[in-house]
Amino acid sequence: MIPRQALTIAVALLLGSCAKSGGVTLTVWAMGAEGAAIGQLIPAFEKANPDIHVDVEQIPFTEAHQKLLTGFAGGSLPDMAQLGNSWLPEFEALSALQPLDDRVAQTPVIDPADYFPGIWDASRIDGQLYGVPWYVDTRLLFYRRDLLKRVGFDHPPKDWAEWRRQMIAIKHLVGPGRYAALLPLNEYEPLEVLGLQQAEPMVTADAHGNFESPGFRRALAFYLETIRSGLAPAVANTEIANLWDQFDRGDFSFYITGPWQLGEFARRIPPARQAEWSTAPMPGPDGPGTSNAGGSSLVIFRKSEHQEAAWKLIAYLSRPAIELQFHRLTGDLPPRRSAWRAPELAGDPKAQAFAVQLRRVEPTPKVPEWEAIATMMRTVTEAAAHNRMPVDAVAAELDRRADAILAKRRWMLAREKTATVSGGAGRS
Repeated sequence: MIPRQALTIAVALLLGSCAKSGGVTLTVWAMGAEGAAIGQLIPAFEKANPDIHVDVEQIPFTEAHQKLLTGFAGGSLPDMAQLGNSWLPEFEALSALQPLDDRVAQTPVIDPADYFPGIWDASRIDGQLYGVPWYVDTRLLFYRRDLLKRVGFDHPPKDWAEWRRQMIAIKHLVGPGRYAALLPLNEYEPLEVLGLQQAEPMVTADAHGNFESPGFRRALAFYLETIRSGLAPAVANTEIANLWDQFDRGDFSFYITGPWQLGEFARRIPPARQAEWSTAPMPGPDGPGTSNAGGSSLVIFRKSEHQEAAWKLIAYLSRPAIELQFHRLTGDLPPRRSAWRAPELAGDPKAQAFAVQLRRVEPTPKVPEWEAIATMMRTVTEAAAHNRMPVDAVAAELDRRADAILAKRRWMLAREKTATVSGGAGRS
């Protein structure tokens, strides 16, 4: 039997613990390396907010999308989560996300003007904000500056025409078995980036594929001709034995990739040859080019019972000083321009290429089906790289398949339009 005095002390300790926490346990889902790193930022937040306990669940990226959908279907989503920018439209369409404009307006520490505009816009859908950018990535050129110099260029490409001349010159230099560029056929992002550089959207406002537009056909022709002419190998990245060694050997000189590779290239290429490679913003058809507004945002789920606590954590993680701490833990790039004035970023030319590119980024089409469309785009263009299908026929096939994926969206838009018209007609 437990002595009365011991029982009294235990109850007092329990009540004291509850009073300290305020009964608020904030559940957070985060993915990959970010899920591990956020745990190192939480103790300082909990110390400043003793009434909030944060419970972080780390989820592998390969499982995250399905777990989020399962959580929505089963009513078991957390209070807040890290959500990839390309996933936002899907979960907004499910009415799973809480709009955040009013909270931002009341929170001076989160200044929209301090964010890269294209990144901030990626979290806006139909004029409403559904996420606060947490970290950013975008794709640009990693290139061999020494090989460019050997073929007479002292700068990376400024537009597609110059890029093509550089690739032809490098291919002539390196000879058979080596290439000027690597555009892995199992990655849709390089073509996606080229498509974002065009004036016309890849998906129209009335939910049709727009791959037969003049701009995308131009991008598709440039992409396919680079591979078909032998300037880039017709291979998947799984067929590359060692990306960094082969880049170091000069097997290819241009590679479109993101900031997660900065640390890998720095570690895996010998120190004596670090000056031989660099990074550069994407060239566009006729000048500086756009790239994709990648990365993740922090979101609050609509059914959360702890939205105030969730917003406090978002505001804390959005401070420039905390973003820099997060950058040191993960290598992820901060979305706020003021954070880029820190010496570790301002003094790194290879990172600064990303700062330049982040001023010219565009979100991918804001439709829930974009992931499926992009995967389809990869499948079709991978086949086209091998079978010499004419560019116009490839574009038509992309439109045909995209329209099939978007059929339900067109039906929903038609119903919304009918309901609006009927409602208006009834209010005479």
